[in-house]
Amino acid sequence: MNTFSFLALFPMSERSEKRTMRATADQVAREANVSRVAVSRAFNPNASLKQEKRDRILQIARELNYTPDMAARSLVTRRTHLVGMIVPDVCSPWESAEIDALTTALQAEGFATLLFKAKADFSMDPTLLTYMRGFNPDSVIAFTENIEPDVLSGFLDHAVPIYVIYDDAEQFAGKPSASLYDRLLVRQSDGIGQAVALLQGYGVRRIAYLAGKTQSLANTERQRMITKAMAERGMEPPVIVAGDYTYDTAYRATLDLFRIGEGADAVFASNDVGAFGAIDALRHELGLSVPGDVKVVGFDDIPQSHWKSYNLTTVRIDLEERVRALVRLILMRLKTPDAAPLTETLSTRLVVRGTVG
Repeated sequence: MNTFSFLALFPMSERSEKRTMRATADQVAREANVSRVAVSRAFNPNASLKQEKRDRILQIARELNYTPDMAARSLVTRRTHLVGMIVPDVCSPWESAEIDALTTALQAEGFATLLFKAKADFSMDPTLLTYMRGFNPDSVIAFTENIEPDVLSGFLDHAVPIYVIYDDAEQFAGKPSASLYDRLLVRQSDGIGQAVALLQGYGVRRIAYLAGKTQSLANTERQRMITKAMAERGMEPPVIVAGDYTYDTAYRATLDLFRIGEGADAVFASNDVGAFGAIDALRHELGLSVPGDVKVVGFDDIPQSHWKSYNLTTVRIDLEERVRALVRLILMRLKTPDAAPLTETLSTRLVVRGTVG
């Protein structure tokens, strides 16, 4: 029996036929005995609707194979419910955790996300920016500092971008921006000052700063803040050790610092992954005790930092607070599209564990 004759013996049921065709909102409204407005509200998690009614409408919508036409809705509301995210990395522990948490929070608010990855030098391919413009996102969050607001705004229609700004680094390419953008201001200086105070309290005099990528404004500000905090306490400037936020580079750089250089009483890493590399080099290659011989501080407080093998003292950026602040900025801007620049401020704090003390 050939395939055609076999299928002919089993014609599609009436229900299956319904499911192969996309129903309209009016059909769902008739079947559920509700208004068309109620159907629209059922698909908006922020709309006021009794849960029992919402559940019934959504169940009927599934049975009839109905989904809202977002393109048609955007023509009416001038909103696409899309948020673009421009990120430098998707695999590192901090970035992947933030992308996951932010995507979850945005979906709960009825947004879908568009993810765009920058180049290794944090720049963005203009072709991808053009592609992003075609989606006409409601908002764009720029996690990479080298895409200037004046450039990014040229690829957006109504959206006002959000930039993550660290401490006082609000100059892009060495000059201020004339374009409108909103800010999440992260005060790294708070936690860094606490870390320097703790290290000095334990008698540390020589601190090596294990840097991140040179293009990163977050890294530039961390280096500047630790230098400032040490100067305010009468300490000599830190020894700057080149790094790139990765474990392997941090491992090799720590070996060079102690075998070729003059070593240090403490290593302050630009991120936790770099701190892990430093700890393993100190313990397993150099035979030094952490924190007995050398103290180590990280930055970010990723989940792996509390693992017993590292038990890392680190400057914490609260991820949940950071995500909530970004979502607030998006919602406030959509509510007041003509408002002056909006700012949310996030502080940092030191989490003391076993690598200092």
